[in-house]
Amino acid sequence: MSLRRRATSGFVWTFAQQFGNQLVNFIVSVILARILLPAEFGLIGMIAVFIAMGNTLLNTGLPQSLIRSKETAEEDYSTIFYFNLIASIILYITIFLLAPFIATFYDQPILTQIVRVYSSTFIISAFGAVQVAKLTKEMDFRRQTLIAIPAGTLGGAIGIFMAYRGYGVWSLVWSSIFTIAMNTGLLWIFSTWRPSWIFNYSKFKDHFNFGYKLTLSGLLDKIFNNLFIIVIGKFFSPAQVGFYTRAETMKQLPVTNISNALNKVTYPLFAVIQDDDLRLKNVYRKLMKMVLFVVAPSLVFLAVLAEPTFRYLFTEKWLPAVPYFQILCATGILYPLHAYNLNILKVKGRSDLFLKLEVVKKIIIVSAVIIALQFGILALLYGQVIISVLAFFINSYYSGKFINYPAAQQIKDIIPILVLSVIAGGIVWFLDTIFFNEVLDLIRILLGGVTGLLLYLGISYLLKFKSLFELTNLIIKNDPRN
Repeated sequence: MSLRRRATSGFVWTFAQQFGNQLVNFIVSVILARILLPAEFGLIGMIAVFIAMGNTLLNTGLPQSLIRSKETAEEDYSTIFYFNLIASIILYITIFLLAPFIATFYDQPILTQIVRVYSSTFIISAFGAVQVAKLTKEMDFRRQTLIAIPAGTLGGAIGIFMAYRGYGVWSLVWSSIFTIAMNTGLLWIFSTWRPSWIFNYSKFKDHFNFGYKLTLSGLLDKIFNNLFIIVIGKFFSPAQVGFYTRAETMKQLPVTNISNALNKVTYPLFAVIQDDDLRLKNVYRKLMKMVLFVVAPSLVFLAVLAEPTFRYLFTEKWLPAVPYFQILCATGILYPLHAYNLNILKVKGRSDLFLKLEVVKKIIIVSAVIIALQFGILALLYGQVIISVLAFFINSYYSGKFINYPAAQQIKDIIPILVLSVIAGGIVWFLDTIFFNEVLDLIRILLGGVTGLLLYLGISYLLKFKSLFELTNLIIKNDPRN
């Protein structure tokens, strides 16, 4: 199969996985949000940084090195498998012992048991990390999709059942555990790879020298991406954390479905063409514009229709999350640019520069949090928007040099998409405020969404936006243009 067809097939199946998982998770979260209290979601939000850090330690560095490597043998896979398994056990023991201190920090005693139970997922997921890396390297996203969606469905069903039975926050904990356990089990059933009794120190050293910088970068990223939750959890109530995490989750729907699907495909794709700078630039440019063409209007329309959407889906008790969500939508628009610029550094083997950029960005984040905390939660969120803009220029600095695609040129390419999204969103806001405001929330959402979509696509067609035709070609013909 040609590289183009592999990439296209990979995108289709990865998008199916992302969309399927997100659809299942979204339905589950809507049901759970109607049953549980914002404070119960807030408790899970408080420990999100520790779970994210653990997953980063196990899944970011060495598995990424496996994907990037041009040649991998059984020794590579088995070595990383055993290292990950041992590391997951050590990590679980560490978190188990730290759990009381985490509970004390937030002044929430129940977190001790929650952390100790939830972090068992580190060991469970370690059994499947290498299988995922191998399937990703082979761009076998079809199999990953057929594994992930049933696992998410079963885990979600268990969470809903427990919530109806009155288990409260524990329904969220066990839902995640069962989802990860099922996903890992299915990976072992449907993946042909099995570890051999091999541990090659030389191979480990090679992968570690590349991967540890990505791991450190990932840890910094997770810590500081969750810094706002840590600060809100420390200085505000669990309910406020719940509102913030609900807003963040909603914002991630279009971002995760499109951006992460493409990101998962583009990393191994970029790795194949890493030595052809011109081709790398052309592929990157096309993908960036295509994903922005979908993500930008989606987030703008969601922000405009946030109030009826939250009320209809989650009930009145979640309306305080609306302003949080509207501000966070602005940060989501730039997420694809961050991901793809950093992917260029990874495929070029410059994890040292990747780490360097992460350190610079984290200094900016800490400064912003210290300043914004004095003015309340909304100031913290506006600070995230400013950080996102600055991070774009930082992330694009080196990738601009490597593939001759600097920030100024990237901005020039995406400005038409952003302007059109804002114009269409402004028209939807005007119509919603003047004409749709008194109708039922569902009708209001449908009228605003359809109007915005027709406006956006119609103007794009009239102005002959290339991304529209490339996206249409990808979906209908399954053969993107050059």
